[in-house]
Amino acid sequence: MKIKEDKKGQAMVLTIEGRLDSITSGTLESKFLTIIEAGEKNFVLDFTDMDYISSAGLRVLLMAAKKTAKLGGKVVLAALCDNVQEVFDIAGFTSIFTITGSQDEAMRVL
Repeated sequence: MKIKEDKKGQAMVLTIEGRLDSITSGTLESKFLTIIEAGEKNFVLDFTDMDYISSAGLRVLLMAAKKTAKLGGKVVLAALCDNVQEVFDIAGFTSIFTITGSQDEAMRVL
């Protein structure tokens, strides 16, 4: 998994490439915690190049959503492939997160 950070306006955009699973989820969790501690509270997660997410990855996203909500912020997800969208649907996470078709659309939602 690769994570690219890009500050755009009031949001931190994290572009995630590859697999978000039990092996890689700790890296994303650490990244979130570091960025939140630095004062960021609005995130766009661009999943254009992410092809797999496990329950461990979902747990990290839930943690991030809870922490940002406490700060008055938000996590918006962008560009989920069909496989990842299906996992979100099955897990019921589509009701927890705002999911958009593109990074630009996610930025407008924030």
